[in-house]
Amino acid sequence: MSAIPQPYRPRRRTTRLIAAAAGVATVGALVAALPASAGEQGKSTKKHGHQSPSRYQDVQLLSFNDLHGNLEPPSGSSGRVTENQPDGTTKTIDAGGVEYLATHLRQARQGNKYSVTAAGGDMVGASPLISGLFHDEPTIEALNKLDLDVTSVGNHEFDEGAKELGRLQKGGCHPTDGCYVEGRKFKGADFPYLAANVLDEKTKKPILKPYWVWKKNGVKVGFIGVTLENTPGVVSAEGVKGLKFKDEVETINKYAKELEKQGVKSVVALIHEGGLPASASYNYDCDSPGGGDGISGPIVDIAKNVTPKVDALVTGHTHAAYACTIDDPSGKPRTVTSAASFGRLYTDTTLTYDRRTGDIARTAVASANHVVTRDVAKAPDMTELISKWNTLAAPIGNKPIGYISGDITNVGTESPIGDLIADAQLAYGKELDPETDLALMNPGGIRAPLTYAAKGSEGDGVVTYAEGFTVQPFANTVNLQSFTGAQLVQVLKEQVSGSNAASPKVLQVSSGLTYTLDLTKSGADRVVTDSVKLNGAAIDPAATYRVAMNSFLAGGGDGFTTLGLGTDDLVGDDDLAALEKYLLANSSATNPIAPPAANRITVVQ
Repeated sequence: MSAIPQPYRPRRRTTRLIAAAAGVATVGALVAALPASAGEQGKSTKKHGHQSPSRYQDVQLLSFNDLHGNLEPPSGSSGRVTENQPDGTTKTIDAGGVEYLATHLRQARQGNKYSVTAAGGDMVGASPLISGLFHDEPTIEALNKLDLDVTSVGNHEFDEGAKELGRLQKGGCHPTDGCYVEGRKFKGADFPYLAANVLDEKTKKPILKPYWVWKKNGVKVGFIGVTLENTPGVVSAEGVKGLKFKDEVETINKYAKELEKQGVKSVVALIHEGGLPASASYNYDCDSPGGGDGISGPIVDIAKNVTPKVDALVTGHTHAAYACTIDDPSGKPRTVTSAASFGRLYTDTTLTYDRRTGDIARTAVASANHVVTRDVAKAPDMTELISKWNTLAAPIGNKPIGYISGDITNVGTESPIGDLIADAQLAYGKELDPETDLALMNPGGIRAPLTYAAKGSEGDGVVTYAEGFTVQPFANTVNLQSFTGAQLVQVLKEQVSGSNAASPKVLQVSSGLTYTLDLTKSGADRVVTDSVKLNGAAIDPAATYRVAMNSFLAGGGDGFTTLGLGTDDLVGDDDLAALEKYLLANSSATNPIAPPAANRITVVQ
């Protein structure tokens, strides 16, 4: 079973600092005959002695999603994309890093006077140390330099709550940590964050703008931004306090009508919800054999129900790559795109605007994903920005916290890094309470692998605090709770049933807990009850088991409602502190930790 994308998670860790110091394309199916004059972009006709624009104007829409503060090139599998080759094989390409993303976007814009850049949410949150340590101010600065025009909010924009999101939009120094650069106030985002379906419970109005209109020489394109309705299910309760999240389709349809009344008939929806293509290759043709046949997940139903008034959907959240067409309610094909995550891809979509009608000529819409390769020149302004923030982060980030003998990856239903984190939380749990039996870790809380190769000057095999932070950036506490054996088995079944039935979230388990996951079955039956054992002994339904987990899971997050029913709650320290303590206690330069075997869950396919 391939790894299941898990981009979900709550809040983030911050530390007070004193400020001292164009790849192969995936082409959508909407490339039917262009309007006769669409190719005459920039040409015009004479009328009464004056130049008048031609009827059709191509508008370049550049888009990306789920950057998650990855300013530096992401490491391991998080920094690679898979590409299908003409001979049927695949190859991997190193990708990502804002120094390269900036260069690619700037090159793509050359010669395109009508170009707009949009994003599909999760620009911040779950960020590496260089951004997360500073409440993602560095990422907002980078996005300003990228000339991002507009973005929707994503669930991670609420990691620190609506008030902090408002600060990222409007500017101002952090209320607790203050200003990071002496004498310099954070100015906020130059672009609007759109939150059409996020309402203040008291006022019943969107907390930020619901839409924004791009205008140039009589061309008008409206953008409506929404996040997934289930944001409260994947964010800590504190992050969404006082907010109500409305249905994506109903909200988009409502504001599409409003835009039409204002004379804006060309509309793009920025939706922080996505799908799962049948292939992990970014240039997989998900329209073969028919429109959208090769993609599943929530975005399919959304796309089929969003009003035909919307001409294109820029999506995200699942960290997948696709450029598909899915029929709108009238049966007309409509482009639906996602550019993976972490700045590894960008999407280039051509919207042919009809000046006579004010609408997009839908048959002329074409879309392609492009790799943010690292074989282009780095953008100097981004290099300078990264250097500035790395200098501030270095005293904390460069500290060694452990040693590994090889890559500890985050790939697979059960991953080596998942096993390592679960073991670390079990060890820490036993310090708090010697009766602790096991630990569970949600896969969405694991943001990156640990790589053996040195990222900086620390040396191969050295794990720095910055690298650990990138893996676990949320500042969740490690909590202990007690459950019956029957409840424990129910928790495992909730991985593949209920709200997790369509997109399973397989918990990472500590040493000693074993069971079989039978994927030939459906729903909760995929967890073989009789196979669940602890240290070789069958789970006793009536016995009590002490379980360590992070505070997000302890609150029933990610659809694990039974984990919200535990008793005798004991709150411990930060989860990264637990990992750091485990690495320091169990590894050294001469005796590094080996990657766990990831053999605790037996998968039957």
